[in-house]
Amino acid sequence: MNKLVSVFIYRFQFIIPAMALFLLLLNSCKKNEAPPDLVAKVIHSMSDSLPIVSLPEDADPENENWKGIDLEAKTPVLPLYPKEEAKHFLLPEGYEIEAVLTEPQIEQPGAISFDGNGRMYVLELRTYMLTADSDGTLEPVSRISRWEDKDSDGRYETGGVFIDSLIFPRFVLPYGKDAVLTMNSDEDNVYKYTDTDGDGKADKKEFFTNKYGRSGNVEHQQAFMYWGMDNWLYSTVNAFRVKETPSGVIREKTGYNRAQWGVTHDNDGKLWFQGGASGVPSYFQFPIHYGTFKVENQFAEGFEIPWGAPVKIADMQGGMDEIRQPDGSLNRVTGSAGNDIYRGDRLPKELIGQYFYGEPVARIVRQINPVVTEGITELHNVYQKDKSEFLRSTDPLFRPVDMATAPDGTLYVVDMYHGIIQEGQWAQKGTYLRTKIEQYQLDKVVGLGRIWRITHKNSAPDKTKPRMFEERPDELLKHLEHPNGWWRDKAQQLIVMSQDRSVVPELEKMVIENKNLLARFHALWSLEGLDALDKMLVRELLKDESPRMRIQAIRVSESLYKNGDKQLAKNYSLLMTDANTDVALQAMLTANLLKIPSLQDDVKALMISNKAKGVQVLGEQILNPVELKGWMIDNGPELTASQQETMDRGSIIFNELCVQCHGLDGTGTPLGNGVVMAPPLTGSPRVQSHPEYVIKTLLHGLEGPLDGQTYPGGIMVGMADQSDQWIADIASYIRVNLTNEASLVSPEQVERVRLNSAEQKGPYAYQELLVSVPQILVPSDLWKVTASHTTPFRIGGSASPISAFNFEGWTTGERQKKGMWYQIEFPDLTTVNEIHFNSPPKRRGSYRDRIPPYQTFPRSYEIQVSTDGVNWNTIKEGKCDKANNIITFEPNKTKFLRIVLAEDLEEEGEIPWSMRQMKIFGLLQDEKLIN
Repeated sequence: MNKLVSVFIYRFQFIIPAMALFLLLLNSCKKNEAPPDLVAKVIHSMSDSLPIVSLPEDADPENENWKGIDLEAKTPVLPLYPKEEAKHFLLPEGYEIEAVLTEPQIEQPGAISFDGNGRMYVLELRTYMLTADSDGTLEPVSRISRWEDKDSDGRYETGGVFIDSLIFPRFVLPYGKDAVLTMNSDEDNVYKYTDTDGDGKADKKEFFTNKYGRSGNVEHQQAFMYWGMDNWLYSTVNAFRVKETPSGVIREKTGYNRAQWGVTHDNDGKLWFQGGASGVPSYFQFPIHYGTFKVENQFAEGFEIPWGAPVKIADMQGGMDEIRQPDGSLNRVTGSAGNDIYRGDRLPKELIGQYFYGEPVARIVRQINPVVTEGITELHNVYQKDKSEFLRSTDPLFRPVDMATAPDGTLYVVDMYHGIIQEGQWAQKGTYLRTKIEQYQLDKVVGLGRIWRITHKNSAPDKTKPRMFEERPDELLKHLEHPNGWWRDKAQQLIVMSQDRSVVPELEKMVIENKNLLARFHALWSLEGLDALDKMLVRELLKDESPRMRIQAIRVSESLYKNGDKQLAKNYSLLMTDANTDVALQAMLTANLLKIPSLQDDVKALMISNKAKGVQVLGEQILNPVELKGWMIDNGPELTASQQETMDRGSIIFNELCVQCHGLDGTGTPLGNGVVMAPPLTGSPRVQSHPEYVIKTLLHGLEGPLDGQTYPGGIMVGMADQSDQWIADIASYIRVNLTNEASLVSPEQVERVRLNSAEQKGPYAYQELLVSVPQILVPSDLWKVTASHTTPFRIGGSASPISAFNFEGWTTGERQKKGMWYQIEFPDLTTVNEIHFNSPPKRRGSYRDRIPPYQTFPRSYEIQVSTDGVNWNTIKEGKCDKANNIITFEPNKTKFLRIVLAEDLEEEGEIPWSMRQMKIFGLLQDEKLIN
């Protein structure tokens, strides 16, 4: 309400000038004066509050960014009501646009998604660029809301907050009935939020998966968790995919998608990733799980030139050399967000399969036509010849950041309707963009947002309300034939999540007999998601008359190959000779992914017999792979020679011994019907946690159910007769590989654990093992975290000491001095015995200065504990000499835990103490506390 009042006051302050302008305009008409002259006269006569704009002192007037810049005082850019904004849209003939949800119900929407009943979830980034300095970006006031159009009038009138107090959330993915997956910025865990009591607001929070996030600017972190047709969950930035199985959430590595804000898929299930600062799609040639392959000339000539409508204000970060004069529009794409392959049924058929994305800096929505020639896709701007775009706006506040094919068959566009669309790091004082922001007071336009529906005069939106949550799996089958891809996707997702195999016969019948090719695709992937693929059925589909179905059969067969059906390698070799180039390419991709024995010979032969460009480009990179580094991804430290030897020995042990029960990829050897022989090791929080868990399991063994799940493999036999080095090798291999990316284990660690657990007789029971191993104590709202200093770690920081537990970080902000402290008060007496934290180096000067960064780890410390917060006992003293620190000490039962600097800094310079990614470990004697 306060923000709504602010918007009203903001608008009201311009009513009087506007009335005066109107009266003077009438008078000028009588005098035949030019309106622009009148506008200038009114502004100068009534603009005491307008900013005085001038070139920054350090600006080079000869620089192209500043040449020709208009520094005259301007009337502020005022927000328009939705009905007025709609008049500023420019669409092709026959198309119409209408608002379906706006402020004050929602604020600053960043993305939307629909659940099985057609309810729309809105990701509200309520802290995005509230000031030009991006103050408060990481304050916990963003939210996810849920909305429904109950009266079928085309507007989502019913709903409200579903999850509140979020920190710039990265995505919203509906995940079953009344549940979504999401995560905060600067954090690492994905959580499932569920409304269990039906009041429309989530009241249950459950851990879903970890190691999903990263630190950095909020525009550069992972986003858009997305359910693919192959039943895996993908996101931007992250070079892996995850999937929930009956045995837990597993993950696999993928190629680098180099995307920022947007993932979608086409009718054949291929994922398309959207870039950010590039202004263009990022990766789309081949499905990302096959790796990242380099393809030249993916965009038609002139693709990077946007054709926005005249916006006049020229507020582009790049400066005047990126502005088309005299209309002030963008002359080269510089930002992009939110993509969708239109797969609906209520817009003209020629739009099906077309790629749409927003360029919020240019204020446009683009329609892209993908043209495939010899297996290579080239993207064309449909309206380039007309020097236009699918959707343009003359309203400078139109900011399209996401789009989606909706349950009603139309195309929805998310409009943040915001003044600034560039994070504060690139809008600092002295920059061209900051000058323009202040000139037009763009920083004042906050807290708004609209969701638009694009329709066509020849077809009304579908008013059929989805009710999939009330339907049984066998009732969902009919939706796999729906002409709107949204219905097919959602029905498949819910069938797979049900794990109800009673529908398998009907799904198999649909795959074999249905005349709808797309229905056959979804039925096939539903069988895969139910772990009910029939080997003979898949082999028959590899010979299907439709090349598109043969491609789907190759992709789905990868699950069978991983589960032990190695005879499929012969099929892949044969399919590389398929007369259809796209089928041959798919066979080559699959054969390379699975590393079939004849790969090299098969690819060489194919490149001789098939001269298609796609075959040659892909074949060359398979035969001569080039190591690719991630973009905006921390690839981790390089292994030393001795560490690599550990990995090599561990790999041999794993492949000779562990694969029998845990499978080649660590996901568990499948036994059918979703059952695996042993617990998955891949992406396992247990494996990633404290090294003692894996060491003790290897030394003494493990038996009984894990998290209530019983495995046919029964007991894990202990191997205490093996050497410390042997245990360290296999433990390190499992922890570093299989997408766990945890630390290595040393023989010294094994020796210490072996000694301390010598009294253990026989294998551990799971709960017995957990209470003997240090566990991460997960911070909760009941923890009171304080510090001697509360300085923001970076721009937009919350300045709260609790930030030490995520990627945002905490710092003293000033030179290290004796007595500085960081303290945690637990709600109850808690046993602690280990602290982990990272103290990232801080850059000095600019990147061009090449000055080594200074280290922010505490030089000398004391670990203190107290039961009352008054009387303290020092239990550990030490010194740090590196960024990553692990401090261990004897278990102590305490209510207060404190780190205190023991000495003044001896080095020169204002070197602060900083910490992030902190983890507190303890021994949890109470099973209820075990996470």
